[in-house]
Amino acid sequence: MKILAASDLHCDHDAARAIVDAAPAADLVLLAGDFANAHEGLAEIMAILAPLGEKAILVPGNNESLEALRAATDLTVLHGQEIERAGLIVVGLGGGIPPLPDADFASWDIEEAEAERLLAPYDTCDVLLTHSPPKGVGDRHSRAGSIGSEALREAAERMQPGLMAFGHVHDCWGAEGTIGTSLCRNLGPGLYWADL
Repeated sequence: MKILAASDLHCDHDAARAIVDAAPAADLVLLAGDFANAHEGLAEIMAILAPLGEKAILVPGNNESLEALRAATDLTVLHGQEIERAGLIVVGLGGGIPPLPDADFASWDIEEAEAERLLAPYDTCDVLLTHSPPKGVGDRHSRAGSIGSEALREAAERMQPGLMAFGHVHDCWGAEGTIGTSLCRNLGPGLYWADL
């Protein structure tokens, strides 16, 4: 199964077009949030991504809310939900987890306890798609240090997905690590390919 994944487009129309152009070679396209920039420009970038159709699975980032993202696209948006697509079970959860300590805009954040509650029903999956990183992998912020989520790390430990894909921490785009047997990747806006 060939997966194409990216995160944190932040209104970059060229990056969005690159994803659409590459998508025919993928079985599944995973997009890990932050399509907008501080809640601006969402409609325009989602219009560019619309041709992805049934291949795409998205989670909201902290730069757009769940409600805004669902209103802006017909693509599949997960938040505390799972879906089977292309023979894989994908569990998705968006938002900034834990809340950003010093955001200079109305960041769409989720408390750790809420993230834990939303992921509790799921014991296993092939892909865990989140906006925020798990604690200790791809989560080092240049000023705040490790800002990953304990709830997401615990979920990865429990579910042991083949791939945990996320973004959020720009300083760690491209960083990889493992939690148990799970490959964890901070995607960033470039094209990331994985085989599952």
